[in-house]
Amino acid sequence: MVQGHSDYIVFVDESGDHGLRSIDADYPIFVLAFCIFRKSDYIERLVPALQRFKFEHFGHDQVILHETDIRKDRGAFSFLKSREMKEAFLDELSRIVSNTNFTLIVSVIRKEAYRRRYANPDNPYHVALGFGLERVFYFLRSQNAVTTRTHVVVEQRGKQEDSELELEFRRVCDGGNYHGDQLPFEIVFADKKSNSAGLQLADLVARPVGISTLRPDQPNRAYEVLGPKFYTDPAGSREGWGLKCFP
Repeated sequence: MVQGHSDYIVFVDESGDHGLRSIDADYPIFVLAFCIFRKSDYIERLVPALQRFKFEHFGHDQVILHETDIRKDRGAFSFLKSREMKEAFLDELSRIVSNTNFTLIVSVIRKEAYRRRYANPDNPYHVALGFGLERVFYFLRSQNAVTTRTHVVVEQRGKQEDSELELEFRRVCDGGNYHGDQLPFEIVFADKKSNSAGLQLADLVARPVGISTLRPDQPNRAYEVLGPKFYTDPAGSREGWGLKCFP
């Protein structure tokens, strides 16, 4: 019997698009990152650290940290065109991520191989969601945290897409998963302009994992910071546990 609220909360964000008709040769994958926080760590560590960071760099805390905008020096991040300034900015952001306790689970869909394997492939977002929710459940079960309801926060994408996502979410939680488990999760849709520290962190981590999957030999400082955050098996391997690549 699921009663009460969990001590954990999960934030989910994506990298890449989930379309299969036209696949970007430079980024032919879809990545869905699940960041699992103990609420006490989230409230006491991440939220104040990100607010301090924003006040220091922008003078207010209303800027939303988007990985793409930071990478391309767009909008509020246009001041980062100086290499030294950008290095310092990214170093500080990396320290915040490194110092924050959370567990990372990432699903990566290799879209070309996925499209070749199936005559009628399902939506890559839904496939990645199923893989991720299963592993979030396994992690929470290892923490004896599956008798209470855990909220899973995702970003709104559009009325029809959100409706389809909610249906798929409920299907997976109602037993449509690998072991047929009932998953004690509840989906929460956040506005794209929501200034959520958890969603911003999920946005920052998704692409570095995707780049590492595509180009494992390329230097990837952000991915190195994330290494200790992955959910792993008892031997410390993240493959199939905190990192699920398919197919």
